[in-house]
Amino acid sequence: MNAEALTRERILDTAEQVLRRFGPRKTTVVDVARALQVSHGTVYRHFPTKADLRDAVAARWLDRVSAPLDAIVAADGPAPARLRRWLDMLIQTKRSKVRDDPEMFAAYSTLAEEARLVVAAHVDHLVGQVAQILADGRDQGAFAIDDPQAAARAVFDATLRFHHPAHHQQWDAPGTDAALEGVWRLVLAGLTRKADDPPD
Repeated sequence: MNAEALTRERILDTAEQVLRRFGPRKTTVVDVARALQVSHGTVYRHFPTKADLRDAVAARWLDRVSAPLDAIVAADGPAPARLRRWLDMLIQTKRSKVRDDPEMFAAYSTLAEEARLVVAAHVDHLVGQVAQILADGRDQGAFAIDDPQAAARAVFDATLRFHHPAHHQQWDAPGTDAALEGVWRLVLAGLTRKADDPPD
């Protein structure tokens, strides 16, 4: 490949192919450069360190998770229904990655463990998406909350076992979907109850 025509996206595409072949522990910048038929110095011009390349690969994978959710956040309609669609889409996306390509899911999970700043930014983005939906719901009169950002973090944390990769072995366990419904009802009740509402 002509080094002048090499782009970040092309490098990331190739890095994914190399990851699939060697796994994250054994993949090196030299391997990626060899697959591109360029010198490793050429790759380093785009990604100054191996960590930068791995972070970029992890970030792109995580962006594929959050991008479809942006459309739900931007959509019109009642906020409670959008919040449930957002949660279902997040869970469906994560489960699909495990079921459809478990080897790459494992590889990216390993990368994510090392790219902690990238993961933190991804989580902040997801929480921000929820906060936007909650703020819309407050404006609609559907949610009785004072701080959408704090409430969004609570919603995210409450549902963590259903979408965090660390819990993926539990996702197909009997009762998981029923547990999700129970958590959802509790979360929705908490979002809609006013502080002066009497308890049920």
